Amino acid sequence: MKAVFLDKDDTLVDDNPCNVEPRCITLCSAAGPALRLLARLNYRLVVVGDQAAIAHGQVDEVAMASIADRLGDLMFRERVALDAFYYCPHHPKRSVTRYAFACGCRKPQPGLLLKAASEHQIDLRASWMVGARLHDVEAGNRAGCRTLLVDNGTETEWRLGPRRVPTRIAPDLYAAAMLIASEGDERR
Repeated sequence: MKAVFLDKDDTLVDDNPCNVEPRCITLCSAAGPALRLLARLNYRLVVVGDQAAIAHGQVDEVAMASIADRLGDLMFRERVALDAFYYCPHHPKRSVTRYAFACGCRKPQPGLLLKAASEHQIDLRASWMVGARLHDVEAGNRAGCRTLLVDNGTETEWRLGPRRVPTRIAPDLYAAAMLIASEGDERR
């Protein structure tokens, strides 16, 4: 089984300050056609995101179920399924003590991808990690996926390194889906 791991904010959904409120969450422009194309190519669609708002105390983990439901609903409206939703609530420099530590699931660590692969029998070498930041790229590379940077202007660090080089770069999710389609099932 193969998957496209999607970062949530700025890749799949528009990033806005009220994204902790499910009704505020909206898909990025052209995300619907991109998701339908990836589904037709038999990719599982798995969202993997860092949710520092939990470590900030802005939202609790119970509320994340509502956010996952909203994502599932938005994708259902596009006639595709959200196969899984994984998030990291941790951040080493935040105010909620039980979440204030370094972990293996916060990107650029690959923990979320490895967990999803294990739980859903996903072949990481046949899969892609798509995100708008180089931390997403690094997490995907560490997990053994091909990687795609959505270069939409939200990356602010541009700290390059051997694990932070994407397989491909696209301006948006639809262009990313087209590149994935053109790659076929070729593996690195």
